[in-house]
Amino acid sequence: VQLQASGGGLVQAGDSLRLSCATSGLRLRTFAVGWFRQAPGKEREFVGRFTLSAGLTSYADSVKGRFTISGDNSKNLVFLQMDSLRPEDTAVYYCATSDFNTVRTSMYSNWGQGTQVTVSS
Repeated sequence: VQLQASGGGLVQAGDSLRLSCATSGLRLRTFAVGWFRQAPGKEREFVGRFTLSAGLTSYADSVKGRFTISGDNSKNLVFLQMDSLRPEDTAVYYCATSDFNTVRTSMYSNWGQGTQVTVSS
């Protein structure tokens, strides 16, 4: 199983950015692909997730209403659309998989290489 996040960059507050998570080798029992972020000096935190079979999403309160997750199963891609970006969204963003119905970071694995998102004020 391999995941690779891409699409990060430097933007200004209020701008939008779309991240992509390319997946390969996912097992049938994989329940969800999650997005996480880690800012300097902080723990990695849950951003949102996309359930592979039903296409359902859930989000952290800090991004709800601004971020949207979607998937393209035919291309093995999961997207994180980030709108109305704020300086506090600055972090390295990662995607990972879980076999469980959970938002707990510890229950996710197959962490891909992250992509840096920097939002200037």
